[in-house]
Amino acid sequence: MEIVELEQYYDIVKRLMRLGREGGYWDFKREYPSNKAELLLDIICMANNQEDREAYLIYGIQDRSWQVIGVENDKNRLKLNQLSQFLSGKHFAVYIPQIDLQTIVLENHEIDILIVHDTKHTPYYLEKDFVDDDKKVIHGVIYSRLNDRKTGTSEATPYTCVEHLWKKRFGIDMSIMQRLHMRLEEYDKWQFDWGNKKYAYHIDFPEFRIEIEGDFKEGWIPSAAFYTHPVFYYANLNIYYHNTVIYESGLWSFDEFRRYLPAAKNYAVKFKMDYWYTYYDLSEIEGKLLKIFTSGKCNISSREANRSQILIFKNERDKCEFDRYLHEHFSDYTDEYIMDEYKYQIEEENKNEFGGGIYSAFQVAKTAKIYDKWCNETGRKYYENWI
Repeated sequence: MEIVELEQYYDIVKRLMRLGREGGYWDFKREYPSNKAELLLDIICMANNQEDREAYLIYGIQDRSWQVIGVENDKNRLKLNQLSQFLSGKHFAVYIPQIDLQTIVLENHEIDILIVHDTKHTPYYLEKDFVDDDKKVIHGVIYSRLNDRKTGTSEATPYTCVEHLWKKRFGIDMSIMQRLHMRLEEYDKWQFDWGNKKYAYHIDFPEFRIEIEGDFKEGWIPSAAFYTHPVFYYANLNIYYHNTVIYESGLWSFDEFRRYLPAAKNYAVKFKMDYWYTYYDLSEIEGKLLKIFTSGKCNISSREANRSQILIFKNERDKCEFDRYLHEHFSDYTDEYIMDEYKYQIEEENKNEFGGGIYSAFQVAKTAKIYDKWCNETGRKYYENWI
């Protein structure tokens, strides 16, 4: 995954250099600024860019000449943890800009790319002045990036730019589905009580609500074998905007109605015929529902310890990384080993009148074993509030 990201940002820098200019979401810097107020101002402006996209402060390349200088000898160079601590120590109003830092090698020089993520939390501004020498970032002022320049410094940020940032915060200029995704990301804003009530709603925007349609029916998916009581029930789940259904999904119940989860996807592994696994993509609606139903923890377990009977991925690229790993490590565990370690779950499925399909508890167990190994090797802990 890291190699993919580095290649991606290498291509971005090369493409922006070929344009021969700076723009609304990128800025070339010969070196890191020695003045911290200047650094803070650069980050805020990029976080408030008008392009509604990820923005880049590219250090180690001279603007106008586009000469590659590098930052390997820059005395003011900062690491990601230093940048994060710097931002967290400032008095931002509610939200702090979300950043990342990638380093690429270009013409035998190290180039740092400070990535300012695109969010719905605009506008970013301070509640208290920050001063370094003669440079000041003034509280209450909304700075922005417009074309290739900063606004809010020598000139006021145009009203239309400020209006755009506030509309973005409240989703006013979005489609209904875009607003739905935005509301679902606010997992702590949803009121629900499955088992006692058949509906849930957003406490600030109750026009968005989730309702169970009809009654639960008994059925089976192999993941159910990994719960204390290996039974499975399901129901249709609709998402409404006012009185209109805008999305149809399902609600799954495990362990005698002790754990409720949104319906996950089944995926047929391409390199192995009739081999499946079940997963959530946290960038999709069901993945966001998972965060709502688990209070942001993505813990799919019930009374037992954390298990991986349903896999969890951050996005499609994350899933592709695991698919490659699964292909490479599929033979790490023999069938005999899996059948012995998970014989209870396999036996429970065989006893269930709804079980016994091609997609089995054995496949769930083997995939989960490889998935856990992948998570340990890459440092992923999807069920420990990592989001």
